[in-house]
Amino acid sequence: MGNRLEGRVAVLTGSGRGIGRGVALQMAEEGAKVVVADFGGNLDGSGNDAGPADSVVKEIRAMGGTAIAHYGDVSKFADVQDLVNTTLKEFGRLDIMCHVAGILRDRMVFNMAEEEWDAVLAVHLRGAYNCVRNAVEPMIKQRYGRILIFSSGSGLGSTGQANYSAAKEGDVGFARALARELGPFGITVNAIYPGGNTRMTQSIPDAANQIRAAAGILRVGGGMTNPTAAPEGPTPRDPENNAPPVTWLCTEAGGAVNGQVIGTSGWQASRYSQRHVIRSIHQPRFWTVAELAKAVPEQLLAGIPNPAPKLQPKEGA
Repeated sequence: MGNRLEGRVAVLTGSGRGIGRGVALQMAEEGAKVVVADFGGNLDGSGNDAGPADSVVKEIRAMGGTAIAHYGDVSKFADVQDLVNTTLKEFGRLDIMCHVAGILRDRMVFNMAEEEWDAVLAVHLRGAYNCVRNAVEPMIKQRYGRILIFSSGSGLGSTGQANYSAAKEGDVGFARALARELGPFGITVNAIYPGGNTRMTQSIPDAANQIRAAAGILRVGGGMTNPTAAPEGPTPRDPENNAPPVTWLCTEAGGAVNGQVIGTSGWQASRYSQRHVIRSIHQPRFWTVAELAKAVPEQLLAGIPNPAPKLQPKEGA
């Protein structure tokens, strides 16, 4: 075991399985006391199984680490408040908050129910607020903290995931705003673009992935079409690959990174560019619609492909 997180206390939501589990084990190996926070729900939102969180706690204790479990729902403020209060009661401090928990409700927007929209935003975006709002008070008092909000490259737009894309891009904006607000208190905040072959990516129908592939869109999270055919031994798709860079960002040295989007998928770490203007058109007076009708396609959008291909005319039309 290492000691880069010796004396630190880390709370990780969604750490009973997949990416969160790998991070919890890695942080424990680096000496952190870990709170494995996992609702134990199924992908459809049902259930409340303590098994996943308890299993990870047992793994950490078996390696000589310190861990406790919590089974609250991150979409509920009172549950996260209890999570933080339990952490402070048990360990006396809170240094690291990682919001990893997530769900999918994939549907084209014209088929999406209101409940499917609300459920995804509640876990990913409202959950991020609940975690941060409750964690920052003890962090501000101790003038130290590391907050990682797990987002996704799908935030840039993914077919059939309007709810997920909206929540994940919202998480990026939230992290960047927090970095400015909390930086003066010694608290860093970054957004993470993770990846791995998890039960979430495995749940995406092959038909949906084929539609995305035909449109030139990468498979969401890099999930495999047939996970049972995965090669033996370590691969870039293993969820555990996210753990080392995530853990390093939560160390003392990791405090040099703030307000960034960091990709942790595979056998590399990546820093994504900030949004910036790539091209403008200008004239020293008010534009007319007729002028824009010519200038926009010829200048502003020259060489930029439309992500949505034109509809093919129906036969006989």
